[in-house]
Amino acid sequence: MIQSFTVINETGEFLVLELRSPEKSGFFVRKIDGLGPVKSIINTSESLYGDGGVFNSSRLAQRNIILDLGFYNDGQETMEEIRNKSYRFFPMKRPLTFVVTTDTRVGIATGFVETNDPDIFSKEESAQISLLCPDPFFYGNDIIETTFSGITNNFEFPFENPSLTEKLIEFGLVFINTNANVFYSGDSPTGVIFYINFLGSVNDLTIIDYNSGESMPISSDKLITLTGSDFVIGDQVIISTIKGNKFIILIRGGNVINILNTIDINATWFTIDKGDNVFTYTADSGLSNVQFRVEHRVVYEGV
Repeated sequence: MIQSFTVINETGEFLVLELRSPEKSGFFVRKIDGLGPVKSIINTSESLYGDGGVFNSSRLAQRNIILDLGFYNDGQETMEEIRNKSYRFFPMKRPLTFVVTTDTRVGIATGFVETNDPDIFSKEESAQISLLCPDPFFYGNDIIETTFSGITNNFEFPFENPSLTEKLIEFGLVFINTNANVFYSGDSPTGVIFYINFLGSVNDLTIIDYNSGESMPISSDKLITLTGSDFVIGDQVIISTIKGNKFIILIRGGNVINILNTIDINATWFTIDKGDNVFTYTADSGLSNVQFRVEHRVVYEGV
């Protein structure tokens, strides 16, 4: 069940529309269209050799969210003040973040206000507002992290080291695991962001999708040509495979270096699908010098 809608304008101001408490916002929600999966556009061509047609491609249309809002007058605000509030939070042609909170999920969409049409001369004033969202998906508000290898915190108070010769207290424990399962609960495939930290020299690192066997090798020869050295202690590589925001950068000594050319032209830009997605990584040398984690957001087709 839907609990509330929240709109956030480009200045960061937000308005919460609680379905059960319209007096808090000054608006009650009559109806909202465009919350389910958007229409698929299927491109086909007529078959020259038989019945039916031939599938060519498919894509999703833009999302169009249409809000039908009534103005709730409890004596605290006039109808004109409520109407002006709608202009403030739904400014024409400006970007807007639209958040839907249900019993089981939070979905976030980003769009632009296409129309804000108030019914001023009605006995019960209202407004119909149209949002166009170029990205047709809703996104979860949490970033989900999967750690392959890294450092666990072991230090707790109170503490005591009874030995004068042995180091018995562990402040942290380094663990190495070259594969991990990224469990994805979303409706639609999505890209991920890999964060790779280097504790020492590493040569020819390769990331592998265990399920498909596809790989993304990072060439040390190309890296040396581009930066003057192979991976060294203190380096960090960030790889984004998210559609529309794909990149691979090296952070070294406070400098950000684009190392996209170190990836083979035929390398796979990984996506994750609903369920289990197992990734692993290998290196010609220095494998134990790699700390590796993956982040992703959940993508929903509708709420």
